[in-house]
Amino acid sequence: MAGGGGGARVLARAGQGARGAGWGRPPGPEETLGLLEASVVHREGALLALSKPPGLPVPGRPGELSLTALLPALRRRLGLAAELHVVKAPARECSGLVLLSTCRRATEQLQRFFADTRRRGRYPATYRAITVGVPAEAEGEVRAGLRWQRQGDAAAVVPVPAPGRRSLARREVKSTLTRYRVLGAAGGCALLQLQPRTAFPEQLPVHLTLLLCPVLGDHRHASRVGRVLGVPFLLPPEDAPAHTQVLDEELRGRLGLSPQQLRRLPLHLHLQELALPQGPLRAPPPPPFLRTLRRLGLPGHGET
Repeated sequence: MAGGGGGARVLARAGQGARGAGWGRPPGPEETLGLLEASVVHREGALLALSKPPGLPVPGRPGELSLTALLPALRRRLGLAAELHVVKAPARECSGLVLLSTCRRATEQLQRFFADTRRRGRYPATYRAITVGVPAEAEGEVRAGLRWQRQGDAAAVVPVPAPGRRSLARREVKSTLTRYRVLGAAGGCALLQLQPRTAFPEQLPVHLTLLLCPVLGDHRHASRVGRVLGVPFLLPPEDAPAHTQVLDEELRGRLGLSPQQLRRLPLHLHLQELALPQGPLRAPPPPPFLRTLRRLGLPGHGET
């Protein structure tokens, strides 16, 4: 896809600009705006793509710092004549490609393209994830029914092992599918490529817990994977309330994390590539993700 050498220079600046984000305090509005401006990976015609840092919501709640709230300022900084619309973006906790457009018609056409691609059995989005645990098979698929379930004062996404036809027809449960491939493994952790064929909130983290390999930094679903004598097993959602992910002392040491820093560990799930009508569009993982790959001895930490 168009972008060329200028895109490579932009990517290098994005890496330098985001290097300070790390696992410390969340950046403020001006710092976040600077990160977004430095993270532009494609700009052509009505389309603009950038790489979002983990933890930044897209729509956000009222009064919350979000990508949508920053779009008018980003538009001014980039000298764009028309307002920006979000075409596709990863969830709040994820990092990765955000596709924006200055044309509503182009936005609608691309959203239809992504929906049609999934209906034809193809995979428009490719993610990378660092997991605590290595899947038993080097590649495969995860199929599961997913639904929202009330847990205390909050709602959680939970798997439904054998959803009935009525619950699927009433859309109480959605049948979901993710294709995965192990790109490398070291010290009980793995780098996975993930391609969801369906779209459901928190689909990828839930699917990886079903593989007994939760995403590193998953403080919502990782508690469902228990261990007895080092052997992982799946706990029922009602027996595993969400809490800060538990990592053993050896893994924390390799990551350079204290127990107090663990709760700020971001989700290591990155939207790496989108298939567009013009060709694939890619963004490298953010520096904290690359740093984790390097510390764990996993491949891909030299990407730019």
